[in-house]
Amino acid sequence: MAEALTVWYDGGCPLCTREIALMRRLDRRGNLRFVDVSDGATTCPLDRGDLLARFHVSDARGRFYSGAAAFAAMWRAIPLLRPLGLLALLPGMTWALERLYRAFLRVRPILQRWMRERERHGG
Repeated sequence: MAEALTVWYDGGCPLCTREIALMRRLDRRGNLRFVDVSDGATTCPLDRGDLLARFHVSDARGRFYSGAAAFAAMWRAIPLLRPLGLLALLPGMTWALERLYRAFLRVRPILQRWMRERERHGG
């Protein structure tokens, strides 16, 4: 069994909620615990702003991973996505994935606005 992970996500982000819904469906073994950081009642072990700005997961030992490393850890916990998570461990792959993730973060606000507009207009 894969090590249990806690996934810290932004429940106020339409992109994030769609992705987390997919991960919940794929996590048939219950290896992931999902925590919505946008909920003000949630106790955050790190700065809430940091958790909202970048994707994070933590393991049972309290170690945190963010960005591409967090995605790779989450993928390794889901049998169907495990091969992707293992590929991310190859030399240079996490570095390349992190660069892609940082590029995504620059356009994330634009994509969020676009998705919210679509949701408002029934799209």
